[in-house]
Amino acid sequence: MAIRLILAVLASLLIAGCSTTQRSAHRAKYTTASNNHTSYAAQQAEEVTIDSVVMAQAQKAPGTTLHTVKPGETLWSISKMYNVDLDSLAKANSIADARVIEKGQILTIPTAAKASVRTTSFRPASAASFAWPVRGPVISRFGDNTDTIVNKGIDIRADHGRDVVAAKAGRVVYCDSYLKGFGQTVIVDHMDGYQTVYSYNSDILVKVGDMVRQNEVIAKVGQSGRAQEPMLHFEIRCNGEPQNPIRYLSK
Repeated sequence: MAIRLILAVLASLLIAGCSTTQRSAHRAKYTTASNNHTSYAAQQAEEVTIDSVVMAQAQKAPGTTLHTVKPGETLWSISKMYNVDLDSLAKANSIADARVIEKGQILTIPTAAKASVRTTSFRPASAASFAWPVRGPVISRFGDNTDTIVNKGIDIRADHGRDVVAAKAGRVVYCDSYLKGFGQTVIVDHMDGYQTVYSYNSDILVKVGDMVRQNEVIAKVGQSGRAQEPMLHFEIRCNGEPQNPIRYLSK
């Protein structure tokens, strides 16, 4: 009788142990899955897109500039880059602790910033007059779907290194290679609600703050980002919303 009682107790303990082990394994699996989901969400949050940059540009105060935080940059180094007071920069972006900024964060550079601006005559083109940024066959049109990605502009095939010109006079508000999939990109604000985007470049020949004339060279055709051959990705946005460039470009 005593032996049977002991065996029954041992069996109960063994079953309970197995159940606890299974629950622990389940919790560990769930925790790992949750962590993976969190990591993916964090990764997605870090991605800088044309939409986020252009929408931020469309919503910002007139005369301000945008800057995307790159790895290793600090608010102090960015303030020196644009020659703007550190406290003013922090205040403009509602940053409580100037030591804490994140990679991919889009900062607004205050109007007081003295970004380098080239001296050039600036006469805005008419609202409907957009020049072709580069001449060549359009190989992907507005709204085309490639690899589940909807084209919000047009892709123009051109020789590597060919000049890319400003489609309309305006102010350069973004120059970077940080836009995922789009490589070296320039965004020009035409100060009338319109912005133009130029991507896949091999070289960028302007900098943030430059005023450019219509047909002025701003970049060189390349194959950066997801481009499979030398081409220019070109967009026209109105208050941040994608427009069909073909409807705006001169014949």
